[in-house]
Amino acid sequence: MKRLFALLTTLSIVLISWSQPAQLIIQGETGKLYLEHTVTAKENWYSIGRLFNISPKEIAPFNGLTIKSPLDIGQQIKVPLTSDNFVQKTNKSSSETLVPVYHIIQEKEWMYHISTTYNKVPIDKLEKWNNISKDQAKAGMQLIVGYLKVKTDQSAFADMSNGAPIATLAPLNKDAAKATNTNPVAKEEKPVDKKAPASTPESSVTGNVASNENAALNTYSANHAAGGFFGNEFNGNKAATGQAGTFKSTSGWHDGKYYALMNNVAVGTIVKITSVSTNKSVYAKVLGQLPDMKESMGLAIRVSNAAAAELGTGEGKFPVDIKY
Repeated sequence: MKRLFALLTTLSIVLISWSQPAQLIIQGETGKLYLEHTVTAKENWYSIGRLFNISPKEIAPFNGLTIKSPLDIGQQIKVPLTSDNFVQKTNKSSSETLVPVYHIIQEKEWMYHISTTYNKVPIDKLEKWNNISKDQAKAGMQLIVGYLKVKTDQSAFADMSNGAPIATLAPLNKDAAKATNTNPVAKEEKPVDKKAPASTPESSVTGNVASNENAALNTYSANHAAGGFFGNEFNGNKAATGQAGTFKSTSGWHDGKYYALMNNVAVGTIVKITSVSTNKSVYAKVLGQLPDMKESMGLAIRVSNAAAAELGTGEGKFPVDIKY
């Protein structure tokens, strides 16, 4: 009986760890910022409050509920980020831990927009926290925009901090960086260099823009045709089969950047998904674990709806072969 109890305890811990994100991804905008949390077994409003260092009396109404409302395993809860548990300064007391909170940079999104979205945090802070300059920000990067402040002895999130600002992920791949750097639209949005010679021939500028546009288009087309933007980064030698589900995403429709959720695979891993019915394949980057909810039962992986469309399978469940 003791061995059985120990086994069940270990299994519970593993399941709970699968249900939580590898990193805290911020949602919303100034005045309504929040994190998403998937309810696990035996959790209640108070334990979630301790986890995120906020009163349950603030969490419940933020979700249109009361603290008397029962919680279900797999239920998605929005946890507000307030002045009590979210800081954009790195000072803290000895009993507190600061856990990085991330924003995923979108296509053609500049630091100024990110700054205004998240309480007008100074751009120089964003650069310092992420060890980059604003011109190095690329779509797909996970950018620290603040810190969740938790009680070290009360929150499991305390283990996610390394005690210092964390550098952002590297650009998605070399081709992605080249394509972003040669994007003519992005160049037009940058401040004009007053030191640039004013006598540059118009024909030269037009020729450069056309050349850059074709380079960016060719880079995207090559990657897209090969199964997506991340194809060049794939080097997997493990295989699995099973059912795939989908989730909604704004990425992938125009840039070929497909994403996936999969258990027991490190965040950032590139996986190759092949539809058994259509024999088409895509490459996707793993963002985290499958959410611990009813809809994930029996699934080996979830892919973005853009990836499913590229596979020609629609948004229902479908059989796949996976390499990672």
